[in-house]
Amino acid sequence: MASVQLLKKDSIIDDIERLHQRIAERAYACFQGRNGGDTDPFGDWLTAERELVWKPAIEVREQDGAFVVQAALPGVDAKNIEVDVTPQDVVIKAETEHVHTKDDGQVHRCEFASGEAFRSIELPKPIDTAKVKADFQNGMLRITAPFAAEAQARRVAVTTA
Repeated sequence: MASVQLLKKDSIIDDIERLHQRIAERAYACFQGRNGGDTDPFGDWLTAERELVWKPAIEVREQDGAFVVQAALPGVDAKNIEVDVTPQDVVIKAETEHVHTKDDGQVHRCEFASGEAFRSIELPKPIDTAKVKADFQNGMLRITAPFAAEAQARRVAVTTA
């Protein structure tokens, strides 16, 4: 089992904003490639999204006081996976590259892709980011995120000065 880079963060907004900006730039390049004709901004956005990022399949399960998140990342090396956590979110990022060499023979069809996987998962309960663990085996990423200790209500004694 390979360990995965895990980073605790206060917010995932910056990651989402950077990805949004990359997609917007690529969508604009698609628009310019048609010399501005036949405008289809939504189609350009979807094309840019498909070219730049893929969304891995996930399962989120609540088990034994923790969330267990599994994500399918076939063909990705553990060293190319990053998991960012906040008390409310888990973000999975991974890079993959598929290259053909001349020694592999003539390729007639290839459906392997290169690019970035990005998946943001909002959790239904807060987690303890200091105790989150992530491991990777056989193309499956498994993240175990224990629930945060719940704040307990209590009565405070009033003292006089």
